[in-house]
Amino acid sequence: MRVKQAVGKVHLWLGLASGLVVFIVSITGAIFTFQDDIRDLIEPWRKVEVQATAPLLPSRLQAAALASAPGVNAHDTWVTYFGPERSATVFYTDKAGNPIQVYLNPYTGEVLHRLNLRTHFFTIVQEIHMHLLLPEAIAKWVVGISISIFVVMLLTGVVLWWPKRKQERKQRFTIKWGARWRRVNYDLHNVLGFYAASIGLVLALSGLFMIFPAMLESIRFVVDGGQAAPPELMTTKLDTLQTVPVAAQPLPDIVYNTVRRLSPANEMILLGPTGAGKAPAYCWTYQKALHYYHRDEYAFHPVSGQMLESRFHATKSNGTKFSDMNYDLHTGQILGFGGKVVAFLASLISASLPVTGTVIWWGRRNKTKKPKKKVQVA
Repeated sequence: MRVKQAVGKVHLWLGLASGLVVFIVSITGAIFTFQDDIRDLIEPWRKVEVQATAPLLPSRLQAAALASAPGVNAHDTWVTYFGPERSATVFYTDKAGNPIQVYLNPYTGEVLHRLNLRTHFFTIVQEIHMHLLLPEAIAKWVVGISISIFVVMLLTGVVLWWPKRKQERKQRFTIKWGARWRRVNYDLHNVLGFYAASIGLVLALSGLFMIFPAMLESIRFVVDGGQAAPPELMTTKLDTLQTVPVAAQPLPDIVYNTVRRLSPANEMILLGPTGAGKAPAYCWTYQKALHYYHRDEYAFHPVSGQMLESRFHATKSNGTKFSDMNYDLHTGQILGFGGKVVAFLASLISASLPVTGTVIWWGRRNKTKKPKKKVQVA
């Protein structure tokens, strides 16, 4: 009993300290879960009809996207091919500092839509989820510490939920909907909290791995059996003093043709900026569009277009594969649409726990207050 009382105190005060942040992060996470599915329904420019011809090369898409954006250098853009049924995109930052994403028909180069991500609903939701609209340096610690506390809350919550007697087990798994509202609220907090604890723990930890990459590196280290620096981690170095021949074709086209040949089965291709010739040009190919786990990685010389390094999913260690799947784990899409449903429900329940927990605390606080004695005047 003393142990449970101590755990209860920890659970209570940590919950009150982190509740608001956990609520905001969880509810925005639930909203963001189906963002791709919702956007596919309401944004027709995300889809195109499949054509028999091959997609245009990246330089053609860059030229079409930047035709109405004077002053933007094509070397600073990101180009993404999402697969045969989806539009391609060119991402850049305009002169006013706005992040712009241009959707194009990959077969014709027609500009389908130009989107300012700064004012886009799901971008704002994502920004709240990740940073609470605070400066990134501050948000990292506010969100990171609150989610760390939430992990402790989930573990202590299971300890408090655990029945002392066998007769109580059935009661702990069900909600008494016909009881008074205080009892229903108590059951919602305990029963739903228990059911969502395991998934909530996965969502919370995978989120922490994004905030603090060193934590993910530690997990990768453990999964790989203590290998400190496996050879498949990208650490491409570039000798900027070496004289190399200038590529005969636009660098993005060389990169695109190379990765198409080496990763022919991968649907999605993301080409990073080619820069000013002082850093490698990177490219990533993904097995399935909008999924980020199964990927091959490439690095190219920014002047000659020579491939400097490549890392294929099949050759990666288990630790690196686990690291690669972190985003898809966090969003639930590692298991497809069903996984998103589970992540959505777990996020909603996680958002409800600070609310129902605060109601329980407030009710007990008022209950323990002794009523003031009335003074009778003679």
